[in-house]
Amino acid sequence: MTQEIIIAGFGGQGVLSMGKILAYAGLMEDKEVTWMPAYGPEQRGGTANCTVIVSDERISSPVLSTYDTAILLNQPSLTKFESMVKPGGTLIYDSFGILQPPTRTDIHCYSINAMETAAELGMNKTFNMMVLGGYLKLHPVVSIDAVMKALHKTLPERHHNLLPANEQAILKGMELVKG
Repeated sequence: MTQEIIIAGFGGQGVLSMGKILAYAGLMEDKEVTWMPAYGPEQRGGTANCTVIVSDERISSPVLSTYDTAILLNQPSLTKFESMVKPGGTLIYDSFGILQPPTRTDIHCYSINAMETAAELGMNKTFNMMVLGGYLKLHPVVSIDAVMKALHKTLPERHHNLLPANEQAILKGMELVKG
């Protein structure tokens, strides 16, 4: 099993954190992983993306030109990365940030209403975990338990009180994702 993933959106949406947590969860399950972030000088508000590979086998290179899955959280990211999803691949997008939905018919497209749901539930800081939950529902490359262990390891101790909310957000994202 190998999943090659691009996660892209605006800085501040938790794009890099989502990828880092996914990669760390893979490490917790003894998988081969890469995490390669890319962002402009302004992390908040500018565009950001990261490439994550989770595999049961050695990874030859973290540099990719096509992806099994694209998780896209704004229109500029959709415009840039939709064409890079492999035929038969998966595209997940947050319906709040997309004005013109994906048009490809040779890939599986899923929307997730994470931004609005996070706001309605007062869980804005866990928006990215809702999106990650949607991804894990479609492609369970790591377990929720491993994600929670990764969150415990990567979140500063002063934020450990947010762990239950993050787990709730992951489970909510699994309910929200729609084909």
